[in-house]
Amino acid sequence: MEHWSIHKPAVQTQGGVVVAQHALAAEAGAKVLAGGGNAVDAAIATGFALSTVEPWMSGLGGCGFMTVYLARENRSYALEFGVRAPGALNVNAWPGVLENRNVLGPYSVAVPGFVAGLGEAAKRFGTLSWSQLLAPAIALAEQGLTVDWYSSLKIASSAADIARFESTRSVYLPQGHVPMGQWAGSPPVIELKGLAKTLVQLADQGPASFYQGDLAERVLADMASVGIGLSAEDLASYRVHFEELTGASYRDAVIYTPTGLCAGSSLCQALAELEQRLPNPPMQPDGDSTAATAASLQAAYADRLLQMGDSPDGKIPACTTHLNVTDREGNVVALTQTLLSVFGSRLLLPDTGILMNNGIMWFDPEPGRPNSMAPGKQPLCNMCPTIVAEPAGPVTALGASGGRRIVSSIMQLISFIIDFSMDPEKAMHQPRVDVSGVAEVVADAAFEPAILQALGDKVAGLSTANHGVYPSLFGCPSIARFDPVSGRSTGAAFVQSPLAAAVAEPVDS
Repeated sequence: MEHWSIHKPAVQTQGGVVVAQHALAAEAGAKVLAGGGNAVDAAIATGFALSTVEPWMSGLGGCGFMTVYLARENRSYALEFGVRAPGALNVNAWPGVLENRNVLGPYSVAVPGFVAGLGEAAKRFGTLSWSQLLAPAIALAEQGLTVDWYSSLKIASSAADIARFESTRSVYLPQGHVPMGQWAGSPPVIELKGLAKTLVQLADQGPASFYQGDLAERVLADMASVGIGLSAEDLASYRVHFEELTGASYRDAVIYTPTGLCAGSSLCQALAELEQRLPNPPMQPDGDSTAATAASLQAAYADRLLQMGDSPDGKIPACTTHLNVTDREGNVVALTQTLLSVFGSRLLLPDTGILMNNGIMWFDPEPGRPNSMAPGKQPLCNMCPTIVAEPAGPVTALGASGGRRIVSSIMQLISFIIDFSMDPEKAMHQPRVDVSGVAEVVADAAFEPAILQALGDKVAGLSTANHGVYPSLFGCPSIARFDPVSGRSTGAAFVQSPLAAAVAEPVDS
């Protein structure tokens, strides 16, 4: 039984701010801002840095979604770089699913879009060179991965699976054990030589080299060496989807979130449901407003499961990472990136040091459904990096990791900000409910007893759980906000993580 009282203050600054699920990555992004980069530059640098300090969450072998708000244009855009099924996918090979092969090992790997997505963002919106954006990640990879207690916990959570694959085991389970620092001793360091070399080549040759050219050939040979069947055509044909967003209204705010095969539409539907169920929000969250939130999420998920064919097993653990950035000009970025599960497919490419995704997990293995497998097809996912523009001027980036818990997290944070006028720090410390489907609602045990009683009276299938460090049962959100009136940025990181942080751009840069 955990009894925690945790407070993580928000960061305020006259410059920009970077909020990420690892402080070292956030610091890398803040330095890019200080060096003259804009919010997109900093997001790209932070995203690549995350692939070296929490490589089991995201990286070159993964994918993501990015939402961008440009202050000068007063416009928002989305870049979608999700995984794609390989062209040679055998849709008849998944009964049951045989040997869990859509989750573990070489058959679970889909075509990664991470490098293409961040490359496209740099091309459209970046101001610094590609090599400058990758420099922080290269430096971190060359230093190696320092394994603190939280990193040891992450590795231990997947140790039984990664032990099955020699290439992954040799790096992340040295001597066959989870790396763990001794009491009062220095933490161990995992060498990331293969990844560092790959990042250097990628910085020199550009993002296109990951899909065509010398680096692509290295990656393909590396995949073949561990039984992954992606082809040169799979990589060469990959394309990023880019769109300008029109936005959806919630109360008097505008919600910008990707519209494709992600959770953006479900988020907007849940907010629309809440606006109808709670036309006049109270002064602060109470039992009725929290019950209305749960019912709105249930309604949105009922439609999502019926019409969009979300993965049939919402209990499969998903480990994503999210970051938010603002800059001095008022540009705002929300970026979610992932390998899907912790360690993705659990397969590390032995030469290039890349952990590969298990994107096939996102498909429905049963044929004839909206999200069923097909060669070259994109699966539905739960990511939805979001930007909220308020009529008074503030623009807020927010998002979360946590698979199906993402929508619940973001939707409630938006409600806290818009309906109850909370600042980012207060919003991040509020208890939340989680609705990851239609049959079960989990409430944070930190809710006031009166609210829990009201929820119990109004919500069927209610249970309570403590919002501890591990496991994370309510999503892992974060917020970055820019106020054009004051010119100030505010960043609030995920409270329960010991590594998540908001880092301000140095104001004297």
